[in-house]
Amino acid sequence: MFYLSEIEHTLRLPPHLLNLPLNEAIKGELEGLFLDKVIANLGLCISVYDIQSIEGGFIFAGDGASTYTVKFRLIMFRPFVGEVIGAKLKGSDANGLHLSFGFFDDIYVPAHLMPNPSHSEPDPENKKVVRWIWEFDGENYPIDGVDEIRFRVQSVSFPSVPTEQERESKPFAPMLITASLDADGLGPVSWWV
Repeated sequence: MFYLSEIEHTLRLPPHLLNLPLNEAIKGELEGLFLDKVIANLGLCISVYDIQSIEGGFIFAGDGASTYTVKFRLIMFRPFVGEVIGAKLKGSDANGLHLSFGFFDDIYVPAHLMPNPSHSEPDPENKKVVRWIWEFDGENYPIDGVDEIRFRVQSVSFPSVPTEQERESKPFAPMLITASLDADGLGPVSWWV
């Protein structure tokens, strides 16, 4: 789920940061560039782990900033396919569930990956909301968002940035996790305790 990724980057360090120790100034700039951002095929950047080397310090003509080539490691979040993880319910509709870790919200369980057999119905407490119910041995087990929901990662994708987006469409997500609840031990924790 979390791993280290080594990156080399050419970094422009603004003149107002030159009074700070070099490592501290560079780490602050790297955090501003990479923290809480998704890097395609790597994942979501959680933290700058360390700086391995700093080279350069060139000042180009007409620019007061110094430019460095920096090698550093980032702590990245990207779950692997088949990993079982727990998350909270963020929303549900007739197409499936939307789950969240708190720091990452683009986790989707499509209807065909829900427990089999299951169905969706309007929530009796809020008619505008849909809830999913798993049917097992004549009993109904609702997914109501009270408990943590365990899921298996089916895929992790990094869609390309759209050139145009409709006004009513959901916001662009640079990393999507498709999840499944269709196996023993998956779903709300209360089902299995």
